[in-house]
Amino acid sequence: MIHNTKCECGHQNHIGTVLCEACGKPLREDMQSQEPLEMRYDGVARRSQKSNPNIIDRVWNFFSSVKIAVYLIIITLLGSILGTLLPQENTFIRGNPAEYYGPNHGWFGELYYQLGFSRTYESWWFITLLVMIGTSLVICSLDRVLPLYRALSKQQIRKHLSFITRQKVVFTRELDVPGEDFARDMEAQLKKRHFRVHREGDALLAEKNRFSRWGPYINHIGLIIFLLAVLARSIPGWYMDEYVTVPEGEAVAIENTNYYIKNEKFTVDYYTDEELPDHLQGQLRAKLYKTQAVLYECTANCNDLVKEPVLEEVKQHDIIVNSPLSYKGLHAYQFDFDDTPKLAAVQPSLINKETGENYGSFELRMINPELNYKVGPYELELRSQYMEFAIGDDGNPTSLSRDPNAPAFFFIIKGPGLSEKGETYLYFPRQVDKQRFSQDQINRHISDRLELSVGSMEGVTFAGATSFLNIRVDTAMPYVWVGAAISMIGLIMGFYWNHRRIWLRVDNGKLSLGAHTNKNWYGMRSDVASALKKMGIEIDPKSLDNGGKNS
Repeated sequence: MIHNTKCECGHQNHIGTVLCEACGKPLREDMQSQEPLEMRYDGVARRSQKSNPNIIDRVWNFFSSVKIAVYLIIITLLGSILGTLLPQENTFIRGNPAEYYGPNHGWFGELYYQLGFSRTYESWWFITLLVMIGTSLVICSLDRVLPLYRALSKQQIRKHLSFITRQKVVFTRELDVPGEDFARDMEAQLKKRHFRVHREGDALLAEKNRFSRWGPYINHIGLIIFLLAVLARSIPGWYMDEYVTVPEGEAVAIENTNYYIKNEKFTVDYYTDEELPDHLQGQLRAKLYKTQAVLYECTANCNDLVKEPVLEEVKQHDIIVNSPLSYKGLHAYQFDFDDTPKLAAVQPSLINKETGENYGSFELRMINPELNYKVGPYELELRSQYMEFAIGDDGNPTSLSRDPNAPAFFFIIKGPGLSEKGETYLYFPRQVDKQRFSQDQINRHISDRLELSVGSMEGVTFAGATSFLNIRVDTAMPYVWVGAAISMIGLIMGFYWNHRRIWLRVDNGKLSLGAHTNKNWYGMRSDVASALKKMGIEIDPKSLDNGGKNS
């Protein structure tokens, strides 16, 4: 079926156009009443209004629906709320998240964890919702802004009479002056009110603040940039929010980077009783805690399990609260501290239990230990390390935290009397952990011949205070701010200005004036009434509403 969309003015309109893009004449038969015209998008055709849509058009129609966009936003907001009911996994500094939710929050916490709400903002469904909202913003904007631009750029000065008389602000009157003279004088009055006027004989088109029509779409552009920046955080290296535990005097690798951070010295000052209110006196309250930190960049052997990494100092900074160490987008914030001494290193000796012979000792650090040791005729290869040893639900060893609360080291020992591939040996530096986890039973037959043991406290080294640092990298944050700024500009354009248009024509001495605005009809009527008053026509602005006439 062929649709004739050519208007009597000669303009060829797109299929689905409601009002002629040039003269504004209603094109549909159901719009021939005298009710005010529906001026949304100036009556131009949109792709989402196709009468015979294909599959691509149906997808387009789905995402171009404002109702769908609202539903997506509501669902996303509800998902965000779910993510705030309990702490997210990435907020844990120590401990196993799997063992937190059930014991602390009962069946709800266990269900919360099993359903994945403990990682809400990193989940596939939450990211999918953000992508769908972004897609909706793009398609909603394109579906409306392109037709609107086409209509506004092709406005005809002399509009169809039915278009003018069916606006929400209308004035008609017989004139006793030539129409062209009236139009010329009206042009001068409207220009004083900051309208841009285009005149064609006894017809004119006046408009101002057209730029405000693009405010919602600029807002959409800002929101799209904002969403893209949020999604960009999933790109490796673009976003990190991790916690590291740095004992005094130790350098700790920052995961997923080439950087190491060292705690040269940690100091903490406490309030005296004289500085505290009465109800807090006698309690330790930190006034200032500071980490004298050094940031290193690994330049060689970064991922080598055998060779020591080569570190190059890049920055020193005293980290205190609200004064992070910052370097090339990486920020290290002072988060917390623990001034309880922690196990830093031990010097175990390898002893032959059958003969009592001591083959020698070696230094075993809790942080960044060496991977290979030579003790007498034996070689020890470190395969695994557990800072807080535990047996997981799957029956395999795991670590509950990054602190050396119950350290354990898994070695392969090679040497005389052992198999060619070596024997496994799990070593607990602390005596209490040896007994708790039954070290000799775990090591079975090798424990009858060889033993790692610290002879005295002289072979134990304790670290000073431990500093907890929050490491953040957010490359996307500048783009988040840019998107927010653009969105705010669009909101201001749309809220504080409004697009006003006035059409006027004189036919055989009869004036027909119509006006339209996208909001603030009181101001629109006031503009028309004030301009007419300057022309010597007194009129009540309220009489202009809904096609009111004054003859």
